[in-house]
Amino acid sequence: MPIMKQRTLKKPAIISGSGLHTGEVVTLTFEPAPENHGIVFKRIDLEGEPEIEALTDFVTDTNRGTCLEKKGVKIYTVEHVMAALAGMQIDNCLVKINGPETPITDGSSKYFTEALINAGYIEQDSEKDYFEINEVITFNDPSTKSEFIAIPYDHFKVTTMIDFETRVLGTQNAVMENIEDFPVEIAPCRTFAFLHELEFLLKNNLIKGGDLSNAIIFVNKAITQQELDRLAKLFNKPSVEVKSEGILNNLDLYFPNEPARHKLLDVVGDLSLVGKPIKGHIISSRPGHKANTKFAKELRKQMLYQKSKEAIPKYNPNQPALFEIRDIMRFLPHRPPFLLVDKILEMSNTHVIGLKNVTMNESFFVGHFPDEPVMPGVLQIEAMAQTGGILVLNTVPDPENYLTFFLKIDEVKFRNKVVPGDTIIFSLNLIAPIRRGLCHMKGVAYVGDKVVMEGVMLAQISKK
Repeated sequence: MPIMKQRTLKKPAIISGSGLHTGEVVTLTFEPAPENHGIVFKRIDLEGEPEIEALTDFVTDTNRGTCLEKKGVKIYTVEHVMAALAGMQIDNCLVKINGPETPITDGSSKYFTEALINAGYIEQDSEKDYFEINEVITFNDPSTKSEFIAIPYDHFKVTTMIDFETRVLGTQNAVMENIEDFPVEIAPCRTFAFLHELEFLLKNNLIKGGDLSNAIIFVNKAITQQELDRLAKLFNKPSVEVKSEGILNNLDLYFPNEPARHKLLDVVGDLSLVGKPIKGHIISSRPGHKANTKFAKELRKQMLYQKSKEAIPKYNPNQPALFEIRDIMRFLPHRPPFLLVDKILEMSNTHVIGLKNVTMNESFFVGHFPDEPVMPGVLQIEAMAQTGGILVLNTVPDPENYLTFFLKIDEVKFRNKVVPGDTIIFSLNLIAPIRRGLCHMKGVAYVGDKVVMEGVMLAQISKK
């Protein structure tokens, strides 16, 4: 398959309208963003213009829509915006909004999608970073009767089944074979509600921006002309009537299964809060925002677990090391028993991976819990620092004439014990480019697939 690149917009795109629940008129602006930025919302109406990343970590409310909240700042009803961005395969975008809720427009993703199409997109240098489903993942929410299955698949495919167990809206199915189908097949599909739900919400002032133009209204009961006249007055319409399909005459359906397609749209939007485009087939039964976002959180947890596994350096003892111990001694002034790196496995301009074999012969075990020997944490830090020191010393032509000194150690955590017989792998990556001999690095130490220690270090080399 061809390598897919990340996308952002060519130019800003603007949408204005009322929020469904608040009724406030807001303006939403999609703006281009740099590589690996992701989708981020910015409340430009608030002091400091706080930002909220579009991730499941910040989902706090799913009552009649998906709400993001961070440090007390909220943005309501993000699902249709997120679906449009996912459907147009936009990876990086800053979404500026001057209110607490996105515009409802017609209750679909149509106008957001059209705005993104008109803005156009550009491919960026970085590769698109997918979350690939590599095993079957199941989830069910008994409280909503919702069920989800994610299975391996080469593209992003979504199958949705709904069943409201009513005469006017029973079982419906919808399928999106590929994300390329989203703009035409899914984006125009509008939200829907039952008349008794809508009346309750309107009477209780819970959908201040709602009217008959932004939802399909199903009528699940016999209704008199007197009631229809009252509804016309309530909805500020000359008249309303119920079609033979049990739908108010406020609009015509785009597709016979438009409700199921809209629920699929919501699944696309809510699952995009995983933070990466998905490769997999998502099968959803009776989805809703509560269940969608719960499932999205499970997927994100699985994604982060997979990422942590991928980050573990692979050590093959049959493969020659980049630097053996004699090479290391030409870099470092340390000598046994304080030389704590045995091999450098790999190195680039921005990272280094080193190895330490821990044996019972280490001098520190004589006094450090001799009956139950544990490698001291400070020596793990020192070993990691020596590994990082080789990276920075490799930037000068005469490393034997330099010494490396700590300036700062931050965020050190010890996760598991290191004992005789363990092989520690130290993986360090630059946080910032090396300048004037200053090296700022994030390091993680592994024994097997377990993290034993991690920390952030700032060091400097200087001539002897």
